Order: sequence, then C-alpha cells, then structure tokens
Amino acid sequence: MSFDYFVVFAEMRTGSNFLETNLNAFDGLHCLGELFNPHFIGYPNRTEMLGFTQQMRDGDPMKLLRALRQHDGLAGFRCFHDHDDRVIDKALKDPRCAKIVLTRNPLDSYVSWKIAQETGQWKLTNVTRRKDARVRFDGAEFDAHVEALQAFQLRLMRGLQTSGQTAFYVAYEDLRDLDVMNGLAAWLGTDARLEALDTSLKPQNPEPIGDKVANPAEMEQALAGLDRFNLTRTPNFEPRRGAATPSYVGAARTPLLFLPMRGAPEDEVIDWLAALDGVDRDALALRMSQKDLRKWKRQNRGHRSFTVLRHPVARAHAAFCRRILNAGPGSYLQIRDTLRRVHKVSVPREGPGADWSRAAHRRAFAEFLDFLRANLNGQTAVRVDAAWCSQAQALQGFGDFVPPDHVFREEEWRAEVTALAASLGAGDVPVPGATAPDTPHALVDIYDDEIEEMARKIYQRDYMMFGWGPWRD
Repeated sequence: MSFDYFVVFAEMRTGSNFLETNLNAFDGLHCLGELFNPHFIGYPNRTEMLGFTQQMRDGDPMKLLRALRQHDGLAGFRCFHDHDDRVIDKALKDPRCAKIVLTRNPLDSYVSWKIAQETGQWKLTNVTRRKDARVRFDGAEFDAHVEALQAFQLRLMRGLQTSGQTAFYVAYEDLRDLDVMNGLAAWLGTDARLEALDTSLKPQNPEPIGDKVANPAEMEQALAGLDRFNLTRTPNFEPRRGAATPSYVGAARTPLLFLPMRGAPEDEVIDWLAALDGVDRDALALRMSQKDLRKWKRQNRGHRSFTVLRHPVARAHAAFCRRILNAGPGSYLQIRDTLRRVHKVSVPREGPGADWSRAAHRRAFAEFLDFLRANLNGQTAVRVDAAWCSQAQALQGFGDFVPPDHVFREEEWRAEVTALAASLGAGDVPVPGATAPDTPHALVDIYDDEIEEMARKIYQRDYMMFGWGPWRD
C-alpha cells in the first residue's frame, strides 16, 4: 500500500542520523529530523519547521502532522521513546503512516551515548577530527537504559499487533548495506534507488566494547556473565565483497583453480600453476567471467580450488610497499596522494630513494596502519581495497560463487599444493618458488611488538578466525 508519511522509531546512538542522511538521498523522500523532540523542533539549531514554531507545535502537534502529510514527496521524522506521546499514539494507529524501527545492541548504544556526552561529539564527518574517550560503565544507569528501550519496543510491537500492521525493521549493522536501503525505499513506495550510500557520516567508536570503557571487569560483572550483548565480538564495518571472478586462475590441464587473496602470495602461485603443466602464463585460464568459469569447471571434472592466506602483519606490509610507498607501476597513486595529504602518511612524493632509512620506513608503515584501522572501520572516504581488507571478509566473498576447497597459509602452501596437484594426477610436480621479500625494506627489518599490536587491533577478526599468533614467535 502507499503511505502518506513515515516515522523512524529509534533511540539516541542507534545510527538514526546515518539512516536519515541516506533516506534523504532518495529522490522524493524527506526525513525532517526529530520533529517532535520536546526540547527542540527538528534540529537543535532550528526555531521552526514547516511554518510551525516549537510553541505552536506543542499546542497542537496534529496540525504539524497534517502539514507533514502535505509535504512534497513522502516526508517523515525520527521519533524516540521520550518524544511527544500524542504523536507516537497517532502514528502507531495510523495505517497510512509507514513505520521504520531502527534497533541497536543496547550496550553499544549506551557506551556510545556515554562517549558522546564525554567528548561533546555527536556526529563525525572527518575521522581526523575524531574525539576519543574511555567512559565508566554504570550498572544502575545501564539497567534504566535497557528498561526504557525494552518498554518502548514492547509498546511499538503491541501497537502494530493490535492494529494489524507491520513495520520495516532495520538493525544498526544493516545501515551500510546498500541492498537493504534500496529495499527500504521500495517498501516506502518510491522507484528511486541509490547506486552508493552517503558515507559523509562515519562510525565514531568502532572499537570493541572492552576498549571503550574504563572498568570492563566491573561491566562484565554487572552483566552477570550473560552473553546476550555479545561482548566478545569484533565490530565489522567493512563492505561486503563479491566474488572477484576475473582474478581467478585455472590451470591449463590439471583441474586446479586458484582464488587469489589480494596482498597474499599471488604471482608465485600463478607461476607455479603455469610450470605445473609446462605452459606459459598466457595458456592459463585468466580473466574469466562467471560464464567462463562455469565452462572451465564443466570441462575439468573433479576440479579443486584453493586460496593462500598471509599473516595480517605481512599482508599489510606487502600492500604498503607495493601500493602506497611505491610511486611507480602498481601504486595506487590517487589513494597514495590522499594518504599523504589527509592522513599524514609520510611517504616521499616521488617514492623512496637510496636514502630511505629503516626508521623512516617503520614510521611510515605505522602511520599506514593507523589509516587502515580507520579505513576498515568505515571512518574514511577511501575505499576498503582488496589488498588490505580482512581476509575473513574476502573468503566470505569467494563463497558467494566458488567457495575454495582448500585454504592454505603462506608458510605451508608450497607443500600443500604439491600434494594436492599430485592427488589430481599431475606428474613431476614442480616445487613452488620462494616469495621475494618486500622492498626497499623487508618486514623483518622493522617488525616489533608495537607493530604487531597495531595490526592485531586492526585485524582482530582475522586473528580470531584463523588463530594467528605474533608474526615472529
């Protein structure tokens, strides 16, 4: 059915600003802030909305609601549990009002609210201006927070049930899913679709909960050991990755398919695949479309696929040396320039010269790791490139089309693929060549405990999923 207006039922620190920004990016949709907030009208710096002052609105909120229905396109507002009860009741009962219910883990929203109170920063558009704070968890205050949220959710649920309506539910984690946002627009009745989300607003506090509170032990004790808030999870703000089929490489005769993990061993694996069947690289199945890949698989019965993972520190260093420090072929020149200007990664404008010292190399790599932490948390305008995205995310993308039969680690892949090729009938299997060290300085020259700790914080999910320890034990 079509709607006359919409309401986003949410709470503070649930991502409602980000949702509003993207709703307003659709042609014909207009979200007008917290139109019925008891302390202001629409936005803190506004004195009137749709011709109504706050005093006029408070005197008769239904008049403002009627004005909203006359707005061009489809207009709506954000509404929290402590906003005007009269409007909440009216909207809940009105089938011509589209209800969007935005939720977030209550512990996350509570800690985010405490940090915003401490720093005074309620929105973030530039990660370089981000303010940080560790806050104290207050058990009684959190209990009151959860009680208010639960009471409001029960009120919404009952209002929808008793009036025979439904709502469009959105979780905080869905807000960066383009398909979900376009689905919401379709549900609201507009034909407009987005090709990309508005990312001007950045996640402010993407670290795990334990890193954001000053008394994590007291917090866990107050929560009585319950895991209902998923305290040990690692937040993931990376974009979902699709299957990069054109990068897959099929052997010429042996039914073996290589799924390259960007930033991990790649060229040496492809060279080995060519040597395996005694052919040049050009004879391999390269740059395949999904149709080509299906054909290759049909022609290679009993095929096996594999990928090779690299330790997160080594992979980040390889990406740094090849894509950022290097100013020649293979460099991401635009990203490199942005990292120099905006994120203050101190790589030389023309690339490293003969005087590029180990100390300078280590400093620039550490600065690159600082950038990666913000980048993977969705706090920068720079894309999350396949060369440094988390390997867990990339593997998930493989699984959308061709999940690998074998996942090898860099330190073991040579022996493993040799045995795998032999099991597929290949004779006189060549030994894969060694991986060349990064230049101009190898990781071993600059690695220390601080570098390891930085990488562990960035790639917590990979460390957990694949059980990695320090790069050098």
